[in-house]
Amino acid sequence: MSVVQRTPAPAAAPPKPDAGPLVVDGPGGLRGAVGAVLGPTDWIMIDQQRIDGFADVTGDHQWIHVDVERAKSSPFGSTIAHGYLTLALCNLFLPQLISVQNVSMGVNYGADRVRFPAPVPAGSRVRGSGEILACTDVPGGVQSTIRVTVEIEGSAKPACVVDKLSRWIE
Repeated sequence: MSVVQRTPAPAAAPPKPDAGPLVVDGPGGLRGAVGAVLGPTDWIMIDQQRIDGFADVTGDHQWIHVDVERAKSSPFGSTIAHGYLTLALCNLFLPQLISVQNVSMGVNYGADRVRFPAPVPAGSRVRGSGEILACTDVPGGVQSTIRVTVEIEGSAKPACVVDKLSRWIE
């Protein structure tokens, strides 16, 4: 099994606005892109309707997410998005960050090191950025590890940081 990993570097360059997805040609292109900084994506609004919809789909109706009046007196001052809603947005952001050409498909393989450093208040805008950390050969293709960071507009702390595992099948 071949593993390509990024060697420790000083600090990654900050993402460039309106960069669009990094386009790579198949597994070889992905292997060669280890260390690349991705994004950022477009901003998206996390409104109460999106939070309520996620609550309905998952059955998680905890008051900090759906009770607007009660949440005003919470430490957050408003309702907040579910952590797993924020994590799920990584699947929306990934195609805006990278486009792997000449593969039959890409599939979500998992997530490592999921963290939620800051809550996302209703009415906030978030966007994603990333860095390709590793690329490993697997039967029929490659597995990438891409660290995705979900940024909250105007916040010093990110909402979510996760090492997304994707398999790219030839």
